[in-house]
Amino acid sequence: MKIALDVDGVLADVIASWLLYNNKIRPTILKSQISEWDFWKNHGIDKFDFYNELSICWKTWEDIPLTENNIASATAKLSSLGTVDIVTAREESTHNDVKNWLKLHKINFKNYIGVLEGIEKSQLDYDVFIDDSPLNAKSMLEEGKSVILYSQPWNESFEDSRVTRIHELHNAVPVIDKMINTNK
Repeated sequence: MKIALDVDGVLADVIASWLLYNNKIRPTILKSQISEWDFWKNHGIDKFDFYNELSICWKTWEDIPLTENNIASATAKLSSLGTVDIVTAREESTHNDVKNWLKLHKINFKNYIGVLEGIEKSQLDYDVFIDDSPLNAKSMLEEGKSVILYSQPWNESFEDSRVTRIHELHNAVPVIDKMINTNK
């Protein structure tokens, strides 16, 4: 089983860091106010600025919190089911920061795969993708891929019967285990 595991929004709560950054320079935005993937449009924030600011947040990677406790344990359990690769879309300048963050938090994975745009992930050869982006999920489903959607406020309105939604990463373990046993 080849498992593609996303970073931002699944492992790393980088939006929490970005909100701290944003709220120093713009009117306050709360995480609970983020109800769609491209929420920044509703706050008059330029797409380029938003993604550049996310990259700035990764420069202080030590400060980026985990999305939940016990992530290292969950990734170890996933690795016992198959090959877990980190598959992340980001600016190239942040790859080392992300790798350092993964090492700091003892995230278990085999390969680190970086792409420039999230929808490029759907072209990769994985049996299942664990992601938080509704745009990526839609693209992956269109390519016939299996998707486990990690629940976040920005993907709550995404509904598709082919997607399995999880609220904690360890909940992906029985889902993938069932996939393995079904395909035997």
